[in-house]
Amino acid sequence: MHIQTSNQEQLNLGFNNYTCNWGLHICGLYETEAERDEIILGFLYTGDIEGDLQLYCPVERTKENFIDEYNKRYPSCCGHVDDDTKFNILGAKEMYYPNGTFSPHAMDIGLNSFYTESQKRGKRNIRATAEMIWALQAIPGVEDLMVYESRLNYFIPGKPWISICMYNTTKFPGSTIMKVLQTHPYTILKQTITQNPFYKDPDIWLKENAPSYIKSK
Repeated sequence: MHIQTSNQEQLNLGFNNYTCNWGLHICGLYETEAERDEIILGFLYTGDIEGDLQLYCPVERTKENFIDEYNKRYPSCCGHVDDDTKFNILGAKEMYYPNGTFSPHAMDIGLNSFYTESQKRGKRNIRATAEMIWALQAIPGVEDLMVYESRLNYFIPGKPWISICMYNTTKFPGSTIMKVLQTHPYTILKQTITQNPFYKDPDIWLKENAPSYIKSK
């Protein structure tokens, strides 16, 4: 089933026979490891065989556990996760707060740098996914996580990029999940993708919650 999410080229999401378009920021809501893995592993495997650049931040599992599971499930791709031209597997600290503090501005700089570097040899499609449970820790600046999520809706559209931000609904409070819904235009729930009626354009969400972060015109 195709979900028209932009005017860009189509891609196969890797689960439940869904296709969509590049330039998408989407949240994945799940309760169990099986639900999580069905989305993440299928998403990354499909990107692997398509030749996309993969960016993955495992948190509920170790990097080693992910590699073992990936190689078992997809023996034809065994060893691909060790190739940094195919996969970038980063821990939460390395990805989100390498200096010990989470900062939306620092994330802007880091993602723009990563994207620019990835395109130096020509257009490269990028699949990114992360388990966001790291944000339940008492990390300085983590209260601005949803500012970062909202600002991703400035960064991603128009690029050959898709991000799936994975939120475990058994761990996060309902108030946080509501903010997640407000900052992601599409949602995966029970492996079903829907356009999110709670989503707010970043100009609106940031004006209401963090006006200093609105993108300069």
